[in-house]
Amino acid sequence: MSFFSFELDPALAADPVFDLHKQGKMAIASTVALSSRDDLSLAYTPGVARVCEAIADAPDLAADYTWTGNVVAVVSDGSAVLGLGNIGPKAAMPVMEGKAILFKQFGGVDAVPICLDTQDVEELINVVKALAPSFGGINLEDISAPRCFEIERRLDEALDIPVFHDDQHGTAVVVLAALRNATALLGRRFDDLRIVISGAGAAGVAITNVLIAAGVNGANMIVCDSRGIVHAERGDLNPAKAELAAITNVSGRTGGIQEALIGADVLIGVSGGTIDETALAGMVPGGIIFALANPTPEVLPHIAAKYAAIVATGRSDFPNQINNVLAFPGIFRGALDARATTITERMKVAAAEAIADVVSDDLRAGAIVPSALDPRVAPAVAAAVARAAERDGVARRLAAPADLVTQPA
Repeated sequence: MSFFSFELDPALAADPVFDLHKQGKMAIASTVALSSRDDLSLAYTPGVARVCEAIADAPDLAADYTWTGNVVAVVSDGSAVLGLGNIGPKAAMPVMEGKAILFKQFGGVDAVPICLDTQDVEELINVVKALAPSFGGINLEDISAPRCFEIERRLDEALDIPVFHDDQHGTAVVVLAALRNATALLGRRFDDLRIVISGAGAAGVAITNVLIAAGVNGANMIVCDSRGIVHAERGDLNPAKAELAAITNVSGRTGGIQEALIGADVLIGVSGGTIDETALAGMVPGGIIFALANPTPEVLPHIAAKYAAIVATGRSDFPNQINNVLAFPGIFRGALDARATTITERMKVAAAEAIADVVSDDLRAGAIVPSALDPRVAPAVAAAVARAAERDGVARRLAAPADLVTQPA
C-alpha cells in the first residue's frame, strides 16, 4: 500500500492564510456530557428510542428534540464561487466552511457545508430534497445563474423549510438597507428614484425584485447585462431576464450602460465589468453609486465620488461595505426561531429595514450601513424577520419576545 501526500510550495506553506485553513475552519462538538453509563443510556440506547418514537408519532417534534431546529445546510455545486468562477466542489469547500462559521459567529446558527459533485439541475434538486429532513433550512451558495433561479424556486416549492440563495437575496437585502439610508440622507423619495442596475445575474434579479417590493417604481428602473439594456424587444433573453423586461424599463430604452445612465439617480453594479467614467457623467449630480463587484469595483470610489454624493462597494477597505454577513445570519436566525416554512419578500424587506435602523441615529455619507462586525445587527434582523414571518402566515411558532433577540453564540 502506498500513501500520497502533497506539499505546498514553501512560500505558500509560510502564508498565514494557509496556516489558518489547515485541517479546515470548523469541527463538531457535543452539547451533552458522556462521562457515565447513565449519560450513555440517556444520549444513546435505550433512552434515545423514546425520542425516536415520539418524533415518529409527531414529526414536528424533531425541531425541538434534534439539532434540526437550529441547523442550516450550506449547499454549493462550486459553479460560481466568489470571483473565481466554476472551480468545482472540492475547491469550493473553504468558502462554504467560511460561510458556516459566519452563521455561528453572528447568528448562533449551526451550519454544515455540503459541496455536491454535480451541476445537473435535476440531480442537485433531488439530492437536496433527500437531505432536507436533517436540516431546519437550506442556504444555497455560489450556484451559477440562471440555474440558481430554478433550483431555488423548485426547492422552495417542494420543502417546508426556508430555502435561501444568499448570492441573490443576501446581497439584495443589504443593498436595500444601504439605499434606504442613502436616500434618507439625501432627502430623496424611493418611488421617485431612477435606478440602473448593471448586471442581470443572480444578484441583479434579486435586487430588482426586493427594491420593487420595498416601494421603488419598477417603471423607473433599467437593468443592463453584458449585451446592454434589458428590454422586451430583445430576442436573446432567458426567462429570468424576460421577467425583468416585463417589470422594468417601461419607456423601452435601448443601448448600453452609457444610454441607461442618462438621467439616473442611482447606479448599482453587480456585474464584475468596468463602467467608464464617461457613462457616469450622464447621471444626475449628487446621486448614489454602489459598485459592488469584488475584488475590483465597476467604478473605483475616488472616481465614483466625482459623480455621486454617496458611494458604496463590496470591499472592507473602503467605506460603506455592502456585505452579506449583515443579512443571512439574522435572516436564518429569525426564520428558525419562527419555524418559518419559507422566506417571503416581506421578510427580506423587514431584514433590510432592521439593518438600516441600526445606524439610523448616526447616518453619514461614509456610514450608511453598520459594520459587518456590529453585534447589534443579527439580533435586530432576527426579530424583524420572525415578526414578518408571523404577519405573512408562514410561522409555525409564535416566538416570545425573548426568542426574537437571540444573541449569537
